[in-house]
Formats: sequence, structure tokens, C-alpha cells
Amino acid sequence: MTEETANQLMPQVSGWDLVKNDCGTLKLHRSWKVKTFTKGLEFFQEVASVAEAEGHHPDLHLVGWNNVKIDIWTHSVGGLTENDFILAAKVNGLEVQHLLSKKLSKPAQNSG
Repeated sequence: MTEETANQLMPQVSGWDLVKNDCGTLKLHRSWKVKTFTKGLEFFQEVASVAEAEGHHPDLHLVGWNNVKIDIWTHSVGGLTENDFILAAKVNGLEVQHLLSKKLSKPAQNSG
């Protein structure tokens, strides 16, 4: 798949970035913050179930204790295929909100 074609498909996989590694290989990349280390492992189990059903396996990275990152690309062709976008869309559809860290906002304080 060309970079131009990949860019045309990107709106279908919100939250994902199109990246190119040092060798010029195009990949889909996305990161999430999870609540805890074990929630990250649960997150990966959810992704693994979809990946196994699709017969298409992404690169999963648990960085630090609460950062999960996924790279999707087709190793056999050394780049992106339509299947990569299908898998990314299916990952986006997973019910994983209960595993993700919520951005905390400070409550407004009264000064009076």
C-alpha cells in the first residue's frame, strides 16, 4: 500500500497515527494510558482475542507501568495492507474504557 492510499484510509481509524520507521516501513501506531500494570495486560488480552480471530497479530508494547502501545503492519509484505486498517478499526471497537486511565481534572475551588 502506498503512503497516499494509507493517508486516504486514516480517517476510518481515528486515534491511530501513520508512522514510518527508519527503514521506510509504514505502520499504524496508537498509544493508550491504562490504570495499572495489570490493566495493561488485560487490555492486551482483549486485543489478542481480536487479533487471533483475525489471524493478524500486531506488535504490542507495555512501556513503563501504564503505557500501552500497538503497532500494526503486515510483516510478510513489509508495510500496510487493508487488513491492518480492519484490525485497527476492530481494536477501536473494543470495550476497554474500564481499563483506561481517566484524565483527572482539579475541581474548581471557591476563593471566598
